[in-house]
Amino acid sequence: MGQILAIDYGKARTGIAVTDDMQIIASGLTTVETPKLLDFLKKYFSENAVDEIVVGLPTDLKGNMSDIETEIQKFISIFEKEFPDKKINRLDERFTSKMASFFISQSGKNKKQRQEKGLIDKVSATIILQNFLEQKR
Repeated sequence: MGQILAIDYGKARTGIAVTDDMQIIASGLTTVETPKLLDFLKKYFSENAVDEIVVGLPTDLKGNMSDIETEIQKFISIFEKEFPDKKINRLDERFTSKMASFFISQSGKNKKQRQEKGLIDKVSATIILQNFLEQKR
């Protein structure tokens, strides 16, 4: 069994989270500049067994897609061509950034650390992945 990797796709940065090989625990991995995302994934997949990915589905309170979804669809299209053996899942990511900010504020980090956008993206990806794991069970 391989890992599951979660992507919180953003225009500038993308948060990445992964499970352990038993697919039990979700952990924040890193934040990648979005233009470098495919290169990062190629390297990561060559070094780690990843069975599937989860990409956040950005919707508003009414269930409408946010503007970034167009970019995500382009990314998914390229991803499917580059990695045809990787299953792609989508998961509603509503409130993940707000939840990430809350969890970070509760973690004892100082104000400067709490405002680091890359940290929010990484924690958001972790929340997406944890929610996916809970739905899968």
